[in-house]
Amino acid sequence: MTAINSVTDLTIEGDVAVITLNSPPVNALSANVREGLFEGFKAAIAEPAAKAIVLICEGRTFIAGADITEFGGASKGPGLNEVQDMMEGSPKPVVAAIHGTALGGGLEVALCAHYRVAVPSAKCGLPEVNLGLLPGAGGTQRLPRIVGAQRAMEMMTSGQHVPAKECLAMGLVDELAEEGKLRDAAIAYARKLVAENKPLVKVRDNDTKVAADRGKPEIFADFRKANARKFRGFLAPEYNIRCIEAAVNLPFDEGMAVERKLFMELMTGSQSAAQRYSFFAERTAAKIPGIADDVPLIPVKKVGVIGAGTMGGGIAMNFANAGIPVVIVEQKQEPLDRGLATIRKNYERTASRGGLTAAQVEERCALITGSLSMEDSFKDVDLVIEAVFERMDIKKDIFAKLDAICKPGAILATNTSGLNIDEIASVTKRPEAVIGLHFFSPANVMKLLEIVRADHTSDSVIATSMKLAKQIGKIAVLVGVCPGFVGNRILGARQREAQKLVMEGAMPWDIDRVLYDFGFPMGPFAMSDLAGLDIGWVKEKSNGESIRDVLCEADRRGQKTGAGYYDYDENRNAKPSAFTEKVINDFIVKSGANPRKISDEEILERCIFPMINEGLKILEEGKAIRASDIDVVWQNGYGWPVYRGGPMFYGDLVGPEKVLAKMKEFQATMGDQFKPAALLEKVVAEGKKFGQL
Repeated sequence: MTAINSVTDLTIEGDVAVITLNSPPVNALSANVREGLFEGFKAAIAEPAAKAIVLICEGRTFIAGADITEFGGASKGPGLNEVQDMMEGSPKPVVAAIHGTALGGGLEVALCAHYRVAVPSAKCGLPEVNLGLLPGAGGTQRLPRIVGAQRAMEMMTSGQHVPAKECLAMGLVDELAEEGKLRDAAIAYARKLVAENKPLVKVRDNDTKVAADRGKPEIFADFRKANARKFRGFLAPEYNIRCIEAAVNLPFDEGMAVERKLFMELMTGSQSAAQRYSFFAERTAAKIPGIADDVPLIPVKKVGVIGAGTMGGGIAMNFANAGIPVVIVEQKQEPLDRGLATIRKNYERTASRGGLTAAQVEERCALITGSLSMEDSFKDVDLVIEAVFERMDIKKDIFAKLDAICKPGAILATNTSGLNIDEIASVTKRPEAVIGLHFFSPANVMKLLEIVRADHTSDSVIATSMKLAKQIGKIAVLVGVCPGFVGNRILGARQREAQKLVMEGAMPWDIDRVLYDFGFPMGPFAMSDLAGLDIGWVKEKSNGESIRDVLCEADRRGQKTGAGYYDYDENRNAKPSAFTEKVINDFIVKSGANPRKISDEEILERCIFPMINEGLKILEEGKAIRASDIDVVWQNGYGWPVYRGGPMFYGDLVGPEKVLAKMKEFQATMGDQFKPAALLEKVVAEGKKFGQL
C-alpha cells in the first residue's frame, strides 16, 4: 500500500490498482480529496503492473458530494474537472465501486469512470437543485447520455436518490455486487473487462439516448407543464432542464459551456445563496449554547397524548412512525373512536399511494392505543403532550393532574401555540419538567417543531426534546416564552398590516396576489378561507363589528361553505367576491377613511418589513437564539419560500438600511406600530447584517 496523501491510498492487487479514499464523514470532494484522487490516478496509470483501476471509498459511503463549505471560496489544489479528465482519459479501464450514496459531485466522478459497480443498498443522485444549483461538473451532460432526457429531468429537478437496482435497470450502474463484498467484486469485474478486452466507455461519447430524444421538444414542454406548480418561483429546476436540452441538442463540449454558464448564474445569484444558507441554518438550529454535550438524556420509550383531535392524532402518528408506543386519552369514547379512526384512515391513504405496506399500517396502528383515563394510562409514560383547546384554565387544570399522576422524571409538554408556559408550569411541583412542544398542523406532515424553553425547564428536558424531535423526523428550533413564541408572534405582525391595508383600500385578493407572487403558497385571506373564518368565532356573541363577523353571519365561512373572502366553485377554485368587496367598502365608509390605490411594492413592504422588525425584537428579548433560527421557523412552519431564505435573510438581501428607512417612513405617516426595534437601529448604526445576530 502506498499513501498518496492523508486521505488516499494506492494498492496494487496483482494486475489491478485500487485507489482507496477515506475522508470522514462522507468523503466530500474537498481540496485534499481532489488532490488525493488526482495523484492517485496519475500513479495508477503510471504503474506498469496495473492493467485496470478501481476507485473505492472507506467509511459509510462513496463520495457523497461536494464540500459545501468551499462554495464561493477560492479553489485550492486540482479542480474536479482535472480529476475527471484524468479518470476519463485513462488508458486503463476505470471502475467506480459504489456503496452508500454517490451524490452530486460524487456521481459526477463515478460518471467519468468507464464502468460502475454498486451494492444493492447504494443510491445515486444529483441533488444540487436542493441548494439552488445544477450539477456543475458535467452531470447535466453525462447523465442524459446514460438514462435519457426524461429520466435525467426527473432525477435532477427532484434531487431524488435512486436505488442501485433501479440504476442498474437504466444503465447508470453496470453490475451489482453482494453486500460486504464490493471490493472483491469490483476487482473481479475490472479483471473481467481486461480479459474480455472491453472498450473504454466514455459516457461523454455515448450519443444513443440523446439522439433518440433529439427533435422532440415536447419532452421538455410536457415536463415543464406537469411540474409548473412544484417549480413555481425556483430558478434551479428550469436551469437544470435547459442544460439537459443542451445535452440533447448540442455536442458535449458546447453543452458543457452551457452548463458552466448557467451554473455560475445560479452560484452567484440570491436564490442559491438563500438555499445554501437554509441548509446550514437548519443544522445550526440543533446546536444549543450553554447545554453540555454530555447532559443526561431521558429515555423516552412510551408517550402519552391528551386529545384525539386533528392535532393530538397527528402528534401521536409521529411517535408511532418512529416505533414509539403512544396512548391517547380523551374525555369521551366517541371523540376517541373518531380520532383513532382518522389515524387509521391517514395511514391507509398513505398506503394507497405506495408510501406504506399494509403490514406497516397495522404495525403503526397497533402502537397507538386509546384510553378515557389519565390516571390509568399515564403512570408509566416518559413524556406526555397536552393538545387540547387553547384556554389557560383548561391547561392549568390538566397540568396539575399530570403532576400528581406521572412518574418522577417524566416530561410534561404542552402543544400550546402561544400561551404562557411559565404560568402553566406554576401549577406543578416540577416546573423543570415542563416544556412547550409546539407542533404545526397537520402535525404528522409539517416538519417544524417549536421547542419552547420555560424559565425552569431543565437542560436534560431540553436536550431530550431536541434529540427526540430528530428521531421523529422534525426540524426543531428552541425558542423562549412570549405571546405567540417566534412563529405566531411574527405572523401577528403580518396579519395586522394585511387587515389595515384592507381598510385603506387594498382588496384581499390584491394582498394575497402580492404575497403569492413573492413565493408564499397562499396569502393571508386565502389561508383564512382554507382554515375556516369561523375558527374562534361565536355566533351568539357576533355583533357585526368586523368584516369577519359579517362574512360569518352571511354563512361565508371559507372554502367549506363555498364562500368566505372569496367565492368558490364546486372545485374550490377561488375568484374575487363582489359581496366581500361591498362589505369592505361599507366598513371603510363607516370608519370615515379615504380609500386609496395601494401599490404592490407598498403591500409587500407593509407585510414583510414589520415581520423583520418583530424578529429583531424577539432577538433583543432573547426569545430566539439566532436570526437564522427565526428563518428556519418561517421556512418550515409558515411556507416562507426557501429561495428567499427567511425574513431575516431577506432583510439582509434588501439591506438593513432600507428596512430601517421604510419603518421610519411608515412610523411617521401611520403610527408607532412601525417603530423600529432598537436592534434594527443598532445593526444599521454599526454597519452589520441581520445574519450576524
